[in-house]
Amino acid sequence: MISPGSSVLRDTVTVILAGGQGERLHPLTAVRSKPAVPFGGKYRIIDFALSNCLNSGFRRVYVLTQYKSDSLNMHLYEAWSIFNPELGEFIYSVPPQRKLNNEWYLGTANAIHQNLNLFSDKKAKWVLILGGDHIYKMDYLKFLDNHIDLSADLSIACIDVPKDEASRFGIVGVDEKYNVKSFIEKPSNPPQIPDKPGYSFVNMGIYVFNANVLREVLQEMDSKKLKNHDFGQHVIPYMIEAGMKVVAYKFLDENKKNQPYWKDIGTLDSYYAANMDLISVIPDFNLYDPDWPLRTYQYQYPPAKTVSHEGERVGRTLNSLVCDGTIVSGGLVERSLLGSNVKVNSYSYVTDSIIMNNVTIGRHARIRRAIIDKNVVIPEGYEVGFDPEGDRKKFTVTDTGIVVIAKNSILPEEKK
Repeated sequence: MISPGSSVLRDTVTVILAGGQGERLHPLTAVRSKPAVPFGGKYRIIDFALSNCLNSGFRRVYVLTQYKSDSLNMHLYEAWSIFNPELGEFIYSVPPQRKLNNEWYLGTANAIHQNLNLFSDKKAKWVLILGGDHIYKMDYLKFLDNHIDLSADLSIACIDVPKDEASRFGIVGVDEKYNVKSFIEKPSNPPQIPDKPGYSFVNMGIYVFNANVLREVLQEMDSKKLKNHDFGQHVIPYMIEAGMKVVAYKFLDENKKNQPYWKDIGTLDSYYAANMDLISVIPDFNLYDPDWPLRTYQYQYPPAKTVSHEGERVGRTLNSLVCDGTIVSGGLVERSLLGSNVKVNSYSYVTDSIIMNNVTIGRHARIRRAIIDKNVVIPEGYEVGFDPEGDRKKFTVTDTGIVVIAKNSILPEEKK
């Protein structure tokens, strides 16, 4: 095992691909990129990949941005300006600059191709490439260690899923030694893992390249006029066909649960389900492990509190996550996540909902099975989640009936 102080870490550059548009998460992505979408009350989705970097010892990080990156850039500055360039550490946001031609980033590999100057011989021997829109815990140092031990050109992190569920993903076919023999996007008959019949390896979008190999492959494909926009569709199949050593690395979960946890929050319904899991008695994803801290921006708010008044105005929160600065004053909150600086006023009722920062719930309002984005004021007596047809006329409603109210929405007074 490589020690955290090893020169290997100094010779590795991490690149997080964080330009995802996240169209299926609209309207949460109406004003921000997918990696910047809030998650778990106080975090943003990109915080989990960045926390993995920090816990693994990787402190030389480029974040490639593109789509609606203002919110993400501000978050990186506010929450992650913890690295010291004088010690060779950094985290830099890198927007598209059309370095090769007049095009924006055209895919995962093209984003890297346009920024090959970041991985020159003097800057990196290895390049760790991550997506910025997944929820999981992983020690990348173990991944890099395995890559070096096997003398691989490319290592692909993979998670095993039941074969009958694997056709929704990019599938990695391997031999008995986990050498990669095929890479197929969404196959109807996914290849099985030799030592685990009935399961297939799904590409997690987490890669370690030898830096010189990465540069040579992208430049070679470009010189041959071959399409090299995407790792899964173009670059990895090219490397396999060229006989390069491409290996699969079985995901080792640091979440300390029986089942490995890795979520690609692709839809509003999956986003809602992953958040609501966090309020379970024993959540699938563990936020409370002191050995694997999850970092984000800490607002300078006072502690959350409940306030009760005379009579029936009793402030209560049951089975909920409640962030700093939030006040539940004479209302009832059940099975919900409340972000920072939320105000829940008297006689109101919130259940099975995700309420983001700076939301005010007016008196006598009722909220059920909803996602309310930041800076929304719910007027007195307003109801959300009780009239499906009425909600669809005003808001986004998912297939399972979750009502989503966009950031900064202004709702008309509507007393019941």
